[in-house]
Amino acid sequence: MLYHLLFPLAKYSILFNVFRYVTFRSIGAFITSLVISLIVGPSFIRMLKRKSAVETIDNDLPEKHRLKQGTPTMGGIIILVSLLASSLLWNILTNPAILLMYLTIVWLGTVGFIDDYLKNFVKAEKGLIPKYKLWGQISVGLILTLAIYYSSPATDQITALQIPFFKNTFIELGWLFIPFVVFLITGTSNAVNLTDGLDGLAAGTLAFAAMGLGVMSYLKGNFIAAGYLNLEYIYNAGELTVFISALIGTLIGFLWFNSYPAQVFMGDTGSLTMGGILAVISVLLKEQIFLVIIGMIFIIETGSVIVQRSWFKWTKRKYGQGRRVFLCAPLHHHYELKGIHETKIVTRFYIIAILLVAVGLSTLKLR
Repeated sequence: MLYHLLFPLAKYSILFNVFRYVTFRSIGAFITSLVISLIVGPSFIRMLKRKSAVETIDNDLPEKHRLKQGTPTMGGIIILVSLLASSLLWNILTNPAILLMYLTIVWLGTVGFIDDYLKNFVKAEKGLIPKYKLWGQISVGLILTLAIYYSSPATDQITALQIPFFKNTFIELGWLFIPFVVFLITGTSNAVNLTDGLDGLAAGTLAFAAMGLGVMSYLKGNFIAAGYLNLEYIYNAGELTVFISALIGTLIGFLWFNSYPAQVFMGDTGSLTMGGILAVISVLLKEQIFLVIIGMIFIIETGSVIVQRSWFKWTKRKYGQGRRVFLCAPLHHHYELKGIHETKIVTRFYIIAILLVAVGLSTLKLR
C-alpha cells in the first residue's frame, strides 16, 4: 500500500524513491509486524481469557503439561493479523505471488480457526472432523497448484524440480507436479501443526526456516546475485522477500508471549497456516527440496507420529497388545518423558533448525 501511495511521489522528491527497494521495504515489514504483534498481543490474550478460549490438555500428554491447563489458545490470530497488516503496508499488492499468499492465509487460517473455535467455544473435544480439515487443506492446495501451473507461460519451467546438491540438475515432474505440490502443502501444514507442542517450539523453528527461504528469495529476486550463484532469476521473488520478512517479524513477536512459560498457544489457526505458507513459498521459489532440508524437524516430528501409530497397530494385531517405539509422540514429548526439561528440548531443536538452514544454504555453491 505504501508503495502504491508514496512511490509515485518520487518524481517530486527523491526521498520517496526508497519505496522501490526490496531491502528497505523488507526491513519496514519486519519491524512493522514485530511491533504490531507486541501491541495487539496483550489485549488479545486478555480477551481469550475472558472468553475462556483456553487449552485443554490431552490425557496422553506428559503429566507436566497439566500445569498448562487454562492457558489461552488461538494465538495464531495474533500472527495472522500482524502478518497481513504488515504485508498490506509494505508489499506491492498487485503482485501475483503475494495474492497467492493472501489466499493461503485466509483459507488455511479459516480452516484452523474453525477447528479452534469448535474446540474452545463449542467445546467439541476433537474440534473440526479430521476429514473435513484434510479436505480444506487439499482443496486450497489444489487451487494454488493449478493457479501456479496455468499462470506460467512455460509449464515445463514450473514442473521441473531442482536438485540442490548438483549443478543444473532437474527432475521433470510433468503432470505429477500437481499431486506433488498438493501433498507438499497439505503435509507441511500438518507437520507444523504436530510440531506445535512445546512453548516456543513451532514459532522458533518456523522463524529459522523462514529465514532460510528469505535468503533464497532475495538471491533469486536479485538478477546479479542469481546469475553469480547460477540460480534461476524469479521476478516475483523480490516481493516474497518482503512478505517473508513480515513473517519472521510476526513469529519473533509471537515468541515474546509464547516462550516458556507460554502466555498463549498458537493453536491450529496459526500452525496449519504457517506450514501452508512455507510450502507455497517454496513452490513459488521452485525450492521444494530446499524446504525439505531446512524443514527436516517438521518431517521428523511427523515421522515419529506415523511410526508410533503404525507400530502400535501392527503389534496389537500380531500380539494382541500394542507396543510403542517412543515413550510418546511427536518426538518432543518422548524427550520430555525421558526427563529433559522443556526449555532444553526447545533450545536443542533451535540449534538443529539453525544447522539445517546452514546445510540448505550451503547447497548454493554446489549448484
